[in-house]
Amino acid sequence: MFSSLFEAAKNSPFKTPFGTAQCDVAKAPVPGRQIQAAAAPVPASGDSCEFGSTKYFMLCGIGGILSCGTTHTFVVPLDLVKCRLQVNQAKYKNLFHGFKVTVAEEGARGLAKGWAPTFFGYSAQGLCKFGLYEVFKVYYANAIGEENAYLYRTSLYLAASASAEFFADIALAPFEAAKVKIQTTPGFANTFREAFPKMMKDEGVGAFYKGLVPLWMRQIPYTMMKFACFERTVELLYKHVVPKPRAECGKGEQLAVTFAAGYIAGVFCAIVSHPADVVVSKLNQAKGASAFDVAKSLGFMGMWNGLTPRIIMIGTLTALQWFIYDGVKVALGIPRPAPAEMPASLKAKSE
Repeated sequence: MFSSLFEAAKNSPFKTPFGTAQCDVAKAPVPGRQIQAAAAPVPASGDSCEFGSTKYFMLCGIGGILSCGTTHTFVVPLDLVKCRLQVNQAKYKNLFHGFKVTVAEEGARGLAKGWAPTFFGYSAQGLCKFGLYEVFKVYYANAIGEENAYLYRTSLYLAASASAEFFADIALAPFEAAKVKIQTTPGFANTFREAFPKMMKDEGVGAFYKGLVPLWMRQIPYTMMKFACFERTVELLYKHVVPKPRAECGKGEQLAVTFAAGYIAGVFCAIVSHPADVVVSKLNQAKGASAFDVAKSLGFMGMWNGLTPRIIMIGTLTALQWFIYDGVKVALGIPRPAPAEMPASLKAKSE
């Protein structure tokens, strides 16, 4: 599979400017050997791997682990208050009141509840989300051809991110269920080690996956917006806002553009996915309830509880994730393609 993906990546409109034309020059056999070594793809100057190679996808997955696991753990206090606002607005009236009540009842340490399932769950999700996004983006681009991949690139971003998130949520669901249970059910458990056996005893394996469908409903639209909006925002920023071409920008300037595009994408992500997020929080608190039952009991307005803290959280989170992911690419020497460029064949047709 990866060999065909690599071949597709070499012709992908998303690899520019890393694909450089090279002449095929036969190399002399190594002294003392009777045969030549098979020619290996040569990474672009300064890169640790070739775009679209197996190593490239693996390193992107590592970038996803670091970007998602660390950022979600960093905002656990905000996430905890947001979840409590969603399930008990009578007690936690607003964001600041929620922090005040939590600290008064449980101390400052109470704000860290659920950090372990958050870290491990979102690390697993990040591995699948970013790693598989890169895989599916190349795979789908190969399937529809170079010209269509450019012309319909927004649809390609949406399809690749939705496919990646489908698998990412299967990895996340058990940890997310435990996290919400710890944060929203008083006295149930203080740690993941306590929550896991209790949930298994009370409801069996189903306890960890009963929120999978609403999780898909929350995360797939969120991720589609996250990747498609980010990709197109970066493209527009370099085209209309940044005063010089991307190739002339330093790495620091490029990372600043990444952060700005990530924050813009994050705001839209929060709005699109918020109703499903409220349902997930309430569902994992309410034993035996279905997603439909929860949505019906909340009503339309009830599914927008906690939107303001979530916009703050997701906007910051998404910006930091893209910043860290791009920073990891810089640190590990992973190819960082410029925004998609029109293939030469399309340019010739338009002339």
